[in-house]
Amino acid sequence: MTTDFRPMRGSIPALITPMLDDGNVDYATLRKLIDWHVAEGTDALVIVGTSGESPTVTVEEHREILRVSVEQAARRIPIIAGCGANSTMEAIALAKFAESIGADAQLQVVPYYNKPTQEGLFQHFKAIALATPKLPVILYNVPGRTVADLQHDTVLRLAQVPGIVGIKEATGNIERAQWLIRDVPPEFAVYSGDDPSAVALMLCGGAGNISVTANVAPRLMHELCIAALNGNVKEAMRLQFQLMPVHKNLFVEANPIPVKWAMNRMGLCGPTLRLPMTQLSASQQPLVEAALKASKLI
Repeated sequence: MTTDFRPMRGSIPALITPMLDDGNVDYATLRKLIDWHVAEGTDALVIVGTSGESPTVTVEEHREILRVSVEQAARRIPIIAGCGANSTMEAIALAKFAESIGADAQLQVVPYYNKPTQEGLFQHFKAIALATPKLPVILYNVPGRTVADLQHDTVLRLAQVPGIVGIKEATGNIERAQWLIRDVPPEFAVYSGDDPSAVALMLCGGAGNISVTANVAPRLMHELCIAALNGNVKEAMRLQFQLMPVHKNLFVEANPIPVKWAMNRMGLCGPTLRLPMTQLSASQQPLVEAALKASKLI
């Protein structure tokens, strides 16, 4: 891998996309959330990832959410543009747009549903990196959602492609993450994509956490990441123990259903999601409420 990109480190919330009661994107609240994350010490933001309901926003909305986010961030905080698709051409088109508006990096998920081979995955990500040489690529492996799994040896091949600078490793498998950290080039960043195991990954040498929890606890997650990155195990685990209830209960239903309910409960955004995502079941709401209280967020 040859790049001058310096990997972002720390807490990187996968930001939700706020929506109005009529289902339209709530751009005013999006701007407020970005300002709040800047004030709370968040280290970077992923925009229009899974938590941002990327499968249900239109291409036009996707681009506008990215544009507004880059504009509002105003270089105060790095913006990582979610640009993934199961069509390489579509992923390149989104990435070129993100590159043109001044995003700092792109997050590219493993193509979902069409189940490419490892060679297909390699060629997919290589093509994106070559098409957008000024926008560093962070890979995103989440086989629980995509079915296809980006294997260790394929990541090592991709780490040699100019412009591919890191991976969001969301399997929650710490042994697997350790092998990656051990074998990738020193400048290649391995990020956790799994809140419960993120502290362990960072203590093993990971670069940070691309987080759902940080949507509701940005200051605490920033402090946890800094402690873990600095090797302060005692402080990192103190914060981990505080946040464990939300780590667990923000996944009682598919993300981002619980986190959006939690953010509405905290007065941060409205509760609206787009079909086929529905609002948090009444039976699960007490669990999320209790988690917010146990973690001292309300």
